[in-house]
Amino acid sequence: MSYTTLLDVATLKAHLDDPAWLVVDVRHQLADTAYGERVYAAGHIPGAVFLHCDRDLSGPQTGSNGRHPLPDPEKFAARCGEIGIGPEIQVVVYDDAQGMIAGRLWWLLRWLGHERVALLDGGLQAWQAAGEMLTDSVPTLLPASFVAAPQDCCVDAGYLLERLETPQLHLVDARGADRFRGDNESIDPVGGHIPGAVNRFFKDNLLPDGRFKPAASLRLEWLAMLAGAEPDEIVHQCGSGVSACLNIVAMEIAGLPGSRLYPGSWSEWCADPGRPVAR
Repeated sequence: MSYTTLLDVATLKAHLDDPAWLVVDVRHQLADTAYGERVYAAGHIPGAVFLHCDRDLSGPQTGSNGRHPLPDPEKFAARCGEIGIGPEIQVVVYDDAQGMIAGRLWWLLRWLGHERVALLDGGLQAWQAAGEMLTDSVPTLLPASFVAAPQDCCVDAGYLLERLETPQLHLVDARGADRFRGDNESIDPVGGHIPGAVNRFFKDNLLPDGRFKPAASLRLEWLAMLAGAEPDEIVHQCGSGVSACLNIVAMEIAGLPGSRLYPGSWSEWCADPGRPVAR
């Protein structure tokens, strides 16, 4: 059996010694980019390897392509192979930020054609709440062959500009409501949102303990958000193409697959003063 959205602690524990499974720790903080490596070294789920949000899950910034541009597909595929992700490997990814970073790796692997990837539901907090231990032992990497097969699951700024505020564009912004409105913008140089977007904070998909809401509840909420649109008409964005991935995960859990990501998101959009802004 392969897992493509969520995995619980008990299932992960039962497969910790399974050579066909690989656990990836992607803990990260925007304001402290060394945080993930530091806490990984202090303690992580046994067997987990570490990937860095900026260095591994993102490409170089140019000043106009957003804060977390997509990595080069071939370079990212090579990195995945280095840590042992082959075509038959079940990947389990976790963070301690309610899935915000884990969702990015989930989406990247799906983007390159690897379906066997799931989030640890509830993240590291759920693992520890179940009384499971951490280790500071770093596993030996067993390289594998990862061949990139990019899927049609993202759009660029040009795509959005051609369809702004038309019936053909259904844009969902995953940032908090205040940043969506243009209030309290502390990360990007311009406050506001892309015209025509609607707001669905990524944390609205979660229960208070950080686990995802039941699939049936998510389906009802997302069908109300879609307002008759088909899932493959939905484009997700956030500040830099990271937390928006969790909305895509939620739609998959809800049985509404096929939505796409605008990876550049608000940080790319607002870098060009010629693009319209709504507040």
